[in-house]
Amino acid sequence: MSEAPVETIWEGRFVTVKRRGTWEYVSRSRDIRAVVILAKHDRKVVLVEQERIPIGRRCLELPAGLIGDEDENADVEDTAVRELEEETGFTAERIERIGEFYSSPGMVSESFTLVRAHGLTRVGEGGGVAGHEDITVHLVERGAIAAFVEERRAAGVGIDVRLLLLLGGAPFD
Repeated sequence: MSEAPVETIWEGRFVTVKRRGTWEYVSRSRDIRAVVILAKHDRKVVLVEQERIPIGRRCLELPAGLIGDEDENADVEDTAVRELEEETGFTAERIERIGEFYSSPGMVSESFTLVRAHGLTRVGEGGGVAGHEDITVHLVERGAIAAFVEERRAAGVGIDVRLLLLLGGAPFD
């Protein structure tokens, strides 16, 4: 581990650019963390597709959200339920924590807590925050995920790295 002090190069509302020695990286501002949600309804995996400015196109992803961006006292479980409802229109009876993960630790210090949502019930349309997000909800049979991902990729949609969980056959029940 480098003993060099961490230097803040630039800080915005949501991201901070830092340097430690010669290594530059990005972190979330204000200690904001993320939650990523594995959810299944009627034997179908719940996926979302939305515009992602950094990649310049829509991206196919697992539902997710920021913990503490609006309420610094928010916890993983409450945020997971809120984001699941907001993005997909489903609520969950119970949230199970799977673990903490890093998606690109060579460049980004952000971690996310992966959770599994149990007991889904449709309570709305989803689609995200009106006027701010344009989320399409996809319900995909577990056995059809690889073909669905390839179909979306062929249509020019980016594929989030977390979908490797599903493509690699990770247990989901």
